Amino acid sequence: MRPLATLAVVLLASSPALAAEGMPQLDFKNPLTVAQVVWLAIIFFTLYLLLSRWALPQVATVLESRAATIGRDLEAARLAKAEADGAVAELTKATREAQAGAQASIASAVGAAKEAAATRAAALSATLDIQLDQAEQRIAAAREGALGALREVATETAHVVVSRLTGQPANDDAINHEVGVALAARAQA
Repeated sequence: MRPLATLAVVLLASSPALAAEGMPQLDFKNPLTVAQVVWLAIIFFTLYLLLSRWALPQVATVLESRAATIGRDLEAARLAKAEADGAVAELTKATREAQAGAQASIASAVGAAKEAAATRAAALSATLDIQLDQAEQRIAAAREGALGALREVATETAHVVVSRLTGQPANDDAINHEVGVALAARAQA
């Protein structure tokens, strides 16, 4: 209310000086000018009261309501973000655990496969060793048979050669002795 009173005093105090200079709008000796200033003050005061008592409190209420809504929304967003971060952390943890489990399963399967392969390799190696021993025995028997046949063939050949060269029958003991010496020298006896 003080600004209105100050304005009225300024206008009334400055009016004689202004009126003397010839500004008819500020001639306060004219009753119409005084009535206009009074109505201006009444309208200004009425608008001031309406704005300060009714319009501005409603605007303040709307602003406070909006600030409260924004605050609630921000808090809800913070809570949702915290829940989402927790869910992401749980998902990451579950993914890591699943990967670790899968790696362990793979390692276990690889280990089992290696053990099975080693067992099969050992069984095959044992079977091959047995077959190799049997083959060596057959080879040794065949060798013995071949060597026995060689002694016989060598003896018969020596008899034929000596008989043809000398024209006389060969001495069996001498030929057997010489064939034995020749085979022994070759380490085949």
